Amino acid sequence: MNKPQHMACLGGGHGLYQTLLAARQCEPEDISAIVTVADDGGSSGRLRRELDIIPPGDLRMALAALSRDDADGDLWAATLQHRFGGTGAMAGHALGNLLIVALTEILESPQEALDTIARLTRSYGRVLPAANQALDIEAEVAGLDEDPCVMRPVRGQVAVASTPGQVRRVRLIPDKPDANPEAIAALEKADIITIGPGSWFSSVLPHVLVPQVVDAINESDALCVVVLNLTAEPGETPGFSAERHVHVLAQHAPGLKVDYILVDSDTLPEGSERQYLQRAADSLGAQVVFNRVAMCDGQGGTLEKHDPDKLSQVFLDIYSEFHATDSAR
Repeated sequence: MNKPQHMACLGGGHGLYQTLLAARQCEPEDISAIVTVADDGGSSGRLRRELDIIPPGDLRMALAALSRDDADGDLWAATLQHRFGGTGAMAGHALGNLLIVALTEILESPQEALDTIARLTRSYGRVLPAANQALDIEAEVAGLDEDPCVMRPVRGQVAVASTPGQVRRVRLIPDKPDANPEAIAALEKADIITIGPGSWFSSVLPHVLVPQVVDAINESDALCVVVLNLTAEPGETPGFSAERHVHVLAQHAPGLKVDYILVDSDTLPEGSERQYLQRAADSLGAQVVFNRVAMCDGQGGTLEKHDPDKLSQVFLDIYSEFHATDSAR
Protein backbone atom coordinates (compact mmCIF):
# COMPACT_ATOMS: atom_id res chain seq x y z
CA MET A 1 0.00 0.00 0.00
CA ASN A 2 1.24 3.46 -0.89
CA LYS A 3 1.72 5.67 2.15
CA PRO A 4 1.81 9.45 2.21
CA GLN A 5 5.07 11.08 3.23
CA HIS A 6 3.74 14.56 3.96
CA MET A 7 0.30 15.36 5.38
CA ALA A 8 -1.22 18.82 5.83
CA CYS A 9 -4.33 19.02 8.00
CA LEU A 10 -6.48 22.16 8.08
CA GLY A 11 -8.95 22.91 10.86
CA GLY A 12 -9.16 23.86 14.49
CA GLY A 13 -10.32 22.72 17.89
CA HIS A 14 -11.45 19.18 18.69
CA GLY A 15 -12.05 18.24 15.05
CA LEU A 16 -8.46 18.97 14.05
CA TYR A 17 -7.26 17.18 17.20
CA GLN A 18 -8.88 13.90 16.07
CA THR A 19 -7.61 14.32 12.50
CA LEU A 20 -4.05 14.80 13.75
CA LEU A 21 -4.28 11.66 15.86
CA ALA A 22 -5.35 9.83 12.70
CA ALA A 23 -2.56 11.43 10.64
CA ARG A 24 0.00 10.16 13.14
CA GLN A 25 -1.19 6.60 12.53
CA CYS A 26 -0.62 6.98 8.80
CA GLU A 27 3.09 7.24 9.75
CA PRO A 28 4.16 9.95 7.30
CA GLU A 29 7.57 11.59 7.50
CA ASP A 30 5.96 14.78 8.74
CA ILE A 31 2.60 16.31 9.53
CA SER A 32 1.66 19.98 9.22
CA ALA A 33 -1.25 21.18 11.32
CA ILE A 34 -2.58 24.37 9.71
CA VAL A 35 -4.70 26.06 12.33
CA THR A 36 -7.38 28.73 12.23
CA VAL A 37 -6.61 31.92 14.18
CA ALA A 38 -10.03 33.49 14.73
CA ASP A 39 -10.85 32.20 18.24
CA ASP A 40 -11.97 34.96 20.62
CA GLY A 41 -13.41 33.01 23.55
CA GLY A 42 -12.17 31.63 26.87
CA SER A 43 -8.48 31.76 27.70
CA SER A 44 -7.52 32.48 24.07
CA GLY A 45 -9.89 35.43 23.88
CA ARG A 46 -8.62 36.92 27.12
CA LEU A 47 -4.98 36.64 26.03
CA ARG A 48 -5.79 37.97 22.58
CA ARG A 49 -7.51 41.05 23.97
CA GLU A 50 -4.92 41.75 26.66
CA LEU A 51 -1.76 41.13 24.64
CA ASP A 52 -2.82 41.61 20.99
CA ILE A 53 -1.57 38.17 19.91
CA ILE A 54 -2.70 35.29 17.72
CA PRO A 55 -5.18 33.25 19.80
CA PRO A 56 -3.20 30.27 21.12
CA GLY A 57 -5.93 27.77 22.08
CA ASP A 58 -6.32 25.81 18.85
CA LEU A 59 -2.55 25.94 18.32
CA ARG A 60 -2.06 24.43 21.78
CA MET A 61 -4.51 21.60 21.06
CA ALA A 62 -2.68 20.76 17.84
CA LEU A 63 0.65 20.67 19.68
CA ALA A 64 -0.86 18.31 22.25
CA ALA A 65 -2.23 16.02 19.52
CA LEU A 66 1.18 15.78 17.84
CA SER A 67 3.20 15.16 21.04
CA ARG A 68 5.32 12.02 20.97
CA ASP A 69 3.55 8.78 21.87
CA ASP A 70 5.61 7.87 24.93
CA ALA A 71 5.67 8.72 28.63
CA ASP A 72 7.42 12.07 28.12
CA GLY A 73 5.13 13.00 25.25
CA ASP A 74 2.05 12.08 27.25
CA LEU A 75 3.29 14.25 30.12
CA TRP A 76 3.91 17.19 27.81
CA ALA A 77 0.48 16.79 26.21
CA ALA A 78 -1.18 16.77 29.64
CA THR A 79 0.91 19.77 30.69
CA LEU A 80 -0.06 21.78 27.62
CA GLN A 81 -3.73 20.95 28.16
CA HIS A 82 -3.70 21.60 31.93
CA ARG A 83 -6.23 24.28 32.82
CA PHE A 84 -6.03 26.26 36.05
CA GLY A 85 -8.99 26.22 38.39
CA GLY A 86 -9.98 28.60 41.15
CA THR A 87 -11.50 32.03 40.83
CA GLY A 88 -8.46 34.28 40.47
CA ALA A 89 -6.71 35.83 37.50
CA MET A 90 -5.35 32.45 36.35
CA ALA A 91 -8.71 30.66 36.44
CA GLY A 92 -9.59 29.09 33.10
CA HIS A 93 -6.22 29.64 31.48
CA ALA A 94 -4.56 26.61 29.85
CA LEU A 95 -0.87 26.32 30.67
CA GLY A 96 -0.04 25.67 27.01
CA ASN A 97 -1.63 28.97 26.04
CA LEU A 98 0.58 30.83 28.50
CA LEU A 99 3.66 28.96 27.30
CA ILE A 100 2.96 29.89 23.67
CA VAL A 101 2.47 33.54 24.65
CA ALA A 102 5.63 33.64 26.78
CA LEU A 103 7.83 32.09 24.10
CA THR A 104 6.31 34.37 21.46
CA GLU A 105 7.37 37.40 23.50
CA ILE A 106 10.86 35.97 24.17
CA LEU A 107 11.54 34.79 20.61
CA GLU A 108 9.54 37.59 18.95
CA SER A 109 7.91 35.08 16.60
CA PRO A 110 4.77 32.95 17.05
CA GLN A 111 6.16 30.34 14.66
CA GLU A 112 9.46 30.10 16.54
CA ALA A 113 7.48 29.69 19.75
CA LEU A 114 5.44 26.84 18.30
CA ASP A 115 8.49 25.13 16.82
CA THR A 116 10.31 25.40 20.16
CA ILE A 117 7.44 23.67 21.97
CA ALA A 118 7.33 21.05 19.22
CA ARG A 119 10.98 20.24 19.91
CA LEU A 120 10.24 19.89 23.63
CA THR A 121 7.36 17.49 22.93
CA ARG A 122 9.34 15.66 20.21
CA SER A 123 6.39 16.37 17.98
CA TYR A 124 5.34 14.30 15.01
CA GLY A 125 5.04 17.50 13.00
CA ARG A 126 4.73 21.26 12.95
CA VAL A 127 1.87 23.51 14.00
CA LEU A 128 1.37 26.43 11.63
CA PRO A 129 -1.05 29.35 12.05
CA ALA A 130 -3.07 29.82 8.88
CA ALA A 131 -2.20 33.52 9.03
CA ASN A 132 0.34 35.50 11.02
CA GLN A 133 -2.28 37.82 12.44
CA ALA A 134 -5.38 37.31 14.54
CA LEU A 135 -8.52 37.23 12.41
CA ASP A 136 -12.16 38.00 13.16
CA ILE A 137 -15.21 36.21 11.81
CA GLU A 138 -18.33 38.13 10.86
CA ALA A 139 -21.48 36.23 9.91
CA GLU A 140 -24.66 37.14 8.13
CA VAL A 141 -27.38 35.73 10.38
CA ALA A 142 -31.10 35.34 9.73
CA GLY A 143 -33.79 34.87 12.32
CA LEU A 144 -32.69 37.60 14.72
CA ASP A 145 -35.43 39.93 13.52
CA GLU A 146 -39.21 39.64 13.24
CA ASP A 147 -38.74 39.44 9.49
CA PRO A 148 -36.92 36.12 8.86
CA CYS A 149 -35.50 37.48 5.61
CA VAL A 150 -33.56 40.25 7.35
CA MET A 151 -29.85 39.57 7.80
CA ARG A 152 -27.97 40.86 10.81
CA PRO A 153 -24.17 40.92 11.15
CA VAL A 154 -22.78 38.94 14.08
CA ARG A 155 -19.06 39.37 14.78
CA GLY A 156 -16.72 37.08 16.67
CA GLN A 157 -16.17 33.31 16.80
CA VAL A 158 -18.02 32.83 20.07
CA ALA A 159 -20.95 34.98 18.97
CA VAL A 160 -21.22 33.12 15.66
CA ALA A 161 -21.00 29.71 17.34
CA SER A 162 -23.72 30.54 19.86
CA THR A 163 -26.14 32.67 17.84
CA PRO A 164 -29.82 31.69 18.12
CA GLY A 165 -30.23 32.70 14.48
CA GLN A 166 -29.27 30.86 11.30
CA VAL A 167 -25.80 31.55 9.92
CA ARG A 168 -25.97 32.09 6.16
CA ARG A 169 -22.47 33.21 5.31
CA VAL A 170 -19.24 34.25 6.99
CA ARG A 171 -16.35 36.49 6.05
CA LEU A 172 -12.99 37.30 7.57
CA ILE A 173 -11.84 40.61 8.98
CA PRO A 174 -9.52 41.72 7.50
CA ASP A 175 -10.86 40.46 4.20
CA LYS A 176 -8.60 38.17 2.16
CA PRO A 177 -5.69 38.15 4.62
CA ASP A 178 -2.23 37.00 3.66
CA ALA A 179 -1.53 33.36 4.48
CA ASN A 180 1.36 32.26 6.65
CA PRO A 181 4.13 31.44 4.10
CA GLU A 182 5.07 28.36 6.16
CA ALA A 183 1.50 27.05 5.77
CA ILE A 184 1.62 27.57 2.02
CA ALA A 185 4.95 25.73 1.82
CA ALA A 186 3.43 22.81 3.75
CA LEU A 187 0.49 22.62 1.34
CA GLU A 188 2.83 22.69 -1.66
CA LYS A 189 4.80 19.65 -0.49
CA ALA A 190 1.87 17.65 0.90
CA ASP A 191 0.80 14.24 -0.41
CA ILE A 192 -2.54 14.45 1.42
CA ILE A 193 -4.42 17.59 2.43
CA THR A 194 -7.33 17.20 4.84
CA ILE A 195 -9.97 19.83 5.56
CA GLY A 196 -12.20 19.38 8.62
CA PRO A 197 -14.01 18.15 10.56
CA GLY A 198 -14.84 20.91 13.02
CA SER A 199 -17.12 23.86 13.65
CA TRP A 200 -18.04 24.50 10.03
CA PHE A 201 -18.33 28.29 10.00
CA SER A 202 -15.66 29.13 12.59
CA SER A 203 -12.97 26.41 12.24
CA VAL A 204 -13.27 25.01 8.71
CA LEU A 205 -14.49 27.74 6.37
CA PRO A 206 -12.02 30.42 7.57
CA HIS A 207 -9.23 28.46 5.87
CA VAL A 208 -10.84 28.62 2.44
CA LEU A 209 -11.50 32.35 2.86
CA VAL A 210 -7.74 32.90 2.61
CA PRO A 211 -7.19 33.08 -1.18
CA GLN A 212 -3.57 31.90 -1.04
CA VAL A 213 -4.64 28.76 0.81
CA VAL A 214 -7.20 27.86 -1.88
CA ASP A 215 -4.66 28.58 -4.62
CA ALA A 216 -2.05 26.37 -2.92
CA ILE A 217 -4.54 23.49 -2.56
CA ASN A 218 -5.60 23.76 -6.19
CA GLU A 219 -2.03 23.94 -7.47
CA SER A 220 -0.85 21.02 -5.36
CA ASP A 221 -0.67 17.45 -6.65
CA ALA A 222 -1.86 16.26 -3.24
CA LEU A 223 -4.96 14.22 -2.61
CA CYS A 224 -7.48 16.60 -1.01
CA VAL A 225 -10.02 15.10 1.41
CA VAL A 226 -12.83 16.98 3.16
CA VAL A 227 -13.96 15.19 6.33
CA LEU A 228 -17.58 16.01 7.07
CA ASN A 229 -18.89 16.42 10.60
CA LEU A 230 -20.76 13.49 12.12
CA THR A 231 -23.73 15.65 13.12
CA ALA A 232 -25.05 19.16 12.72
CA GLU A 233 -23.72 21.46 15.42
CA PRO A 234 -26.05 23.44 17.68
CA GLY A 235 -25.50 27.15 17.18
CA GLU A 236 -23.57 27.12 13.89
CA THR A 237 -25.27 24.47 11.77
CA PRO A 238 -28.53 23.33 13.40
CA GLY A 239 -30.55 21.20 11.00
CA PHE A 240 -27.78 21.09 8.40
CA SER A 241 -27.70 17.98 6.22
CA ALA A 242 -24.46 16.58 4.84
CA GLU A 243 -25.47 18.03 1.48
CA ARG A 244 -25.88 21.50 2.93
CA HIS A 245 -22.43 21.36 4.57
CA VAL A 246 -20.96 20.74 1.11
CA HIS A 247 -23.09 23.45 -0.54
CA VAL A 248 -21.90 25.98 2.06
CA LEU A 249 -18.27 24.97 1.48
CA ALA A 250 -18.67 25.40 -2.28
CA GLN A 251 -20.45 28.74 -1.77
CA HIS A 252 -17.56 30.12 0.29
CA ALA A 253 -14.81 28.69 -1.94
CA PRO A 254 -16.30 28.37 -5.44
CA GLY A 255 -12.93 27.65 -7.04
CA LEU A 256 -11.79 25.00 -4.56
CA LYS A 257 -10.92 21.58 -6.02
CA VAL A 258 -11.50 18.54 -3.80
CA ASP A 259 -10.89 14.87 -4.59
CA TYR A 260 -12.92 13.11 -1.90
CA ILE A 261 -15.54 14.00 0.69
CA LEU A 262 -15.54 11.51 3.55
CA VAL A 263 -18.86 10.80 5.28
CA ASP A 264 -19.63 8.44 8.12
CA SER A 265 -21.78 5.72 6.55
CA ASP A 266 -23.93 5.25 9.65
CA THR A 267 -25.05 8.89 9.67
CA LEU A 268 -26.38 8.83 6.10
CA PRO A 269 -28.38 5.72 5.12
CA GLU A 270 -28.63 4.38 1.60
CA GLY A 271 -31.07 6.29 -0.57
CA SER A 272 -31.77 9.60 -2.21
CA GLU A 273 -29.86 11.66 0.39
CA ARG A 274 -26.61 10.08 -0.80
CA GLN A 275 -27.46 10.99 -4.39
CA TYR A 276 -28.15 14.60 -3.41
CA LEU A 277 -24.85 14.71 -1.54
CA GLN A 278 -22.91 13.45 -4.57
CA ARG A 279 -24.55 16.13 -6.73
CA ALA A 280 -23.40 18.76 -4.26
CA ALA A 281 -19.91 17.23 -4.26
CA ASP A 282 -19.80 17.46 -8.05
CA SER A 283 -19.55 21.25 -7.73
CA LEU A 284 -16.16 20.72 -6.06
CA GLY A 285 -15.12 17.96 -8.47
CA ALA A 286 -15.23 15.48 -5.58
CA GLN A 287 -16.27 11.88 -5.09
CA VAL A 288 -18.13 10.99 -1.89
CA VAL A 289 -16.71 8.14 0.19
CA PHE A 290 -18.84 6.45 2.83
CA ASN A 291 -17.20 4.59 5.68
CA ARG A 292 -17.64 4.01 9.38
CA VAL A 293 -15.41 6.59 11.01
CA ALA A 294 -17.30 7.44 14.22
CA MET A 295 -15.91 6.35 17.58
CA CYS A 296 -17.86 3.57 19.33
CA ASP A 297 -19.13 4.11 22.86
CA GLY A 298 -18.50 0.49 23.91
CA GLN A 299 -22.21 -0.24 24.23
CA GLY A 300 -23.17 -0.70 20.60
CA GLY A 301 -23.62 3.00 19.92
CA THR A 302 -21.39 5.76 18.60
CA LEU A 303 -19.97 8.99 19.95
CA GLU A 304 -20.00 12.36 18.18
CA LYS A 305 -16.28 12.07 17.63
CA HIS A 306 -14.18 10.66 14.81
CA ASP A 307 -12.19 7.51 15.58
CA PRO A 308 -8.51 8.08 14.73
CA ASP A 309 -7.94 4.37 13.97
CA LYS A 310 -10.80 4.21 11.48
CA LEU A 311 -10.02 7.61 10.02
CA SER A 312 -6.36 6.78 9.42
CA GLN A 313 -7.27 3.54 7.63
CA VAL A 314 -9.66 5.37 5.32
CA PHE A 315 -6.97 7.97 4.57
CA LEU A 316 -4.55 5.19 3.63
CA ASP A 317 -7.11 3.30 1.57
CA ILE A 318 -8.21 6.26 -0.54
CA TYR A 319 -4.61 7.46 -0.92
CA SER A 320 -3.66 4.04 -2.27
CA GLU A 321 -6.73 3.97 -4.55
CA PHE A 322 -6.04 7.50 -5.74
CA HIS A 323 -2.51 6.61 -6.81
CA ALA A 324 -3.54 3.30 -8.33
CA THR A 325 -6.13 5.11 -10.45
CA ASP A 326 -3.63 7.82 -11.35
CA SER A 327 -1.05 5.22 -12.44
CA ALA A 328 -3.61 3.44 -14.62
CA ARG A 329 -4.32 6.55 -16.66
